[in-house]
Amino acid sequence: MISICVKHLNKRYRARDGDVAALADMDIDVAEGEFVTIVGPSGCGKSTLLYILGGFIGADGGIIEINGKAVTGPGVDRGVVFQEYALFPWLTVAQNIRYGLEMSGAPRQRCDETVERLVRTIGLQGFEHRFPRELSGGMKQRVAIARTLAYDPKILLLDEPFGALDAQTREVMQDELLRLWQASRKTVMMVTHDVNEAVYLSERVLVMSQRPGRIVQEFKVTIDRTCEREVTVLNEDFNQLRNEVWLAVRRQAGART
Repeated sequence: MISICVKHLNKRYRARDGDVAALADMDIDVAEGEFVTIVGPSGCGKSTLLYILGGFIGADGGIIEINGKAVTGPGVDRGVVFQEYALFPWLTVAQNIRYGLEMSGAPRQRCDETVERLVRTIGLQGFEHRFPRELSGGMKQRVAIARTLAYDPKILLLDEPFGALDAQTREVMQDELLRLWQASRKTVMMVTHDVNEAVYLSERVLVMSQRPGRIVQEFKVTIDRTCEREVTVLNEDFNQLRNEVWLAVRRQAGART
């Protein structure tokens, strides 16, 4: 089953000095339960694509469907995680996680059970009553992901979710996301500038062109993820694929628009 279907997608931004074409004739299919990552040059339209799929902005043309239905706005079937955490500073960890459930009218017992399960899953036992200002960057992002998972969306849209983290915390969060995906098998589409991250997490990596963005190359990832991280990233197959993706992005970054 196809969870995400994008056909002939076009998007232009209006500016005082003329229109800017962000996306042009883009085609993407993502199967149910698949983890797909998009990489490409800065400004190629990666985040614009996610915002369109999330229903936050409209397209100028093409087909954009989630589970066979046209995207007309935000929906609970899609959970979006941004780079900036987007937590409510006046709510505690537990309150942030349960916010979406309460807004949807979920029974109190279900809210309590879900929060308890997710706090345990993301390893923040003992921090349930802390406020965002009392958490590290990695902890905040764990809470942001848990809040999104709380209302059980079928699809996760991730916009540079670890871009603001230091290198060590970023690796920890990548491992956490990979573990959560392997356990839930939700459909995931992520955009990132980090080629290592893309290859380490994904089943497919899609490379976008310079603006106006379109998919120009695809890489299937078949590395063994049952090993420890160190074994995976030092594997010859992993490094060869990473280098191929990196070169593909470099070629697009150097291409003339």
